[in-house]
Amino acid sequence: MKHLNKLFAGALLLAGFAANAQDSTNPWAVSFGANAIDTKISMKGNDHLRFEQMYNVSENFNISPTVSYVSVAKNVGDNFSFGLTGSFNKITKWATHTPETKNNYVVTNPGDLDYYGVDAAITYSFKSLLKSKWFDPTLNLGGGYTFFGDASAGTVNAGWGLNLWFAKNIALTLGSTLKYGFDDSRVSNLDVPTHIFHQAGLKFQFGAKDSDDDGIIDAEDACPEVKGLAAFKGCPDTDLDGIQDSADACPEVAGTPEMNGCPDQDGDTVADKDDACIDVAGLPVLKGCPDADGDGIADQNDKCPTVKGEKANSGCPWPDTDGDKVLDKDDKCPTVAGTVANNGCPEVSEDTMKKLNDYAKTILFDTAKSSFQKQTYPVLQAIVAILKEYPTAKFALEGHTDSDGKDAANLVLSQTRAAAVRSFLIDNGIAADRLTSEGFGEAKPVATNATKAGKAQNRRVEVKLVK
Repeated sequence: MKHLNKLFAGALLLAGFAANAQDSTNPWAVSFGANAIDTKISMKGNDHLRFEQMYNVSENFNISPTVSYVSVAKNVGDNFSFGLTGSFNKITKWATHTPETKNNYVVTNPGDLDYYGVDAAITYSFKSLLKSKWFDPTLNLGGGYTFFGDASAGTVNAGWGLNLWFAKNIALTLGSTLKYGFDDSRVSNLDVPTHIFHQAGLKFQFGAKDSDDDGIIDAEDACPEVKGLAAFKGCPDTDLDGIQDSADACPEVAGTPEMNGCPDQDGDTVADKDDACIDVAGLPVLKGCPDADGDGIADQNDKCPTVKGEKANSGCPWPDTDGDKVLDKDDKCPTVAGTVANNGCPEVSEDTMKKLNDYAKTILFDTAKSSFQKQTYPVLQAIVAILKEYPTAKFALEGHTDSDGKDAANLVLSQTRAAAVRSFLIDNGIAADRLTSEGFGEAKPVATNATKAGKAQNRRVEVKLVK
């Protein structure tokens, strides 16, 4: 008996640690409460059971109103659990089978016998089959060892139970177990009779795993390896901004839901992590930087931040230096007023060409040479000045002679004289690629070579506009 008392005390101690319904999530369960022993099971030869007035509490039950049983059980899968129950009672009502009496039994006090039982059972729960959260009927089968006073013997047990889960891990538990004894007689202190063990108490489930120790069991924890918050099913919110880390673009800095958890201190709807101008409200398309003139160039990169300009010109408007309505970037003559049709350059007029050729007719060369007479240099400088007014225009210089002398010599002389004019113009600032020269000798006279005056007209240099 002393050992049984220790076992029972240990079971009660285990029950005291129960804090958390027995299932695969919470595999352990402890239950405790009061029990009642019903010895009024009539028999014939001890192998035919007769349940007569089985629940006549006042006549048949030996009731222990204190905590008189403790059960410890572990879920083993598929709705089955294995458990061990320790119990005690005081037997003051002993039913003896008496066929000669009217009710076939008589109830007497066997002498306040001490009752102890240690029983093991496999239990099946119908809770998941019924898909109920609170109604949990069970069936059990097992065996045990029972003491009735000085008598003790093994029993085969079968019973039913009902758990009513009124809290997450706490249930009111009821049950009855038939403990079948193998003694042929029913003598108190000598035999262990077949009897029914009734119980009523509380059951606690516990043992759920909480790997990250955040108070949320793994089965209900969306982040079982990382300590988190109940509001996010066990997932963390490191910066405590109300957005769990997995959905927070800035998990270590408190932000707002509108910014996916990131801060936006200048309120320009660009998160600080993406904002190139974190202290000044700006535009999303410019990474949060302002654009005062609205030209699409951030003020910090705009050389003209208050005047709308062009990106290619660092945010400034393109100038029109010569005022010809052709912007300098498109003006091939940015310092000389021209026309739009001629890309900003002045167009050479007929009057200008006439002036050029009037000057060209007065160019005088030394006789039979390509060197200039002294009085010709001012004429050449006047031609240079006119050509500079048209910096993109191209011209052809054509040399001609009279018919005196041989044709071949006249051709060479006309070529060298035209080339001499070209060289002078180039030396005085006219781009070489704007000028060509060619000689035609005496082949293209403009007057008769029969007179001195006609020959003078034929010795000439002409200027042609190249289009």
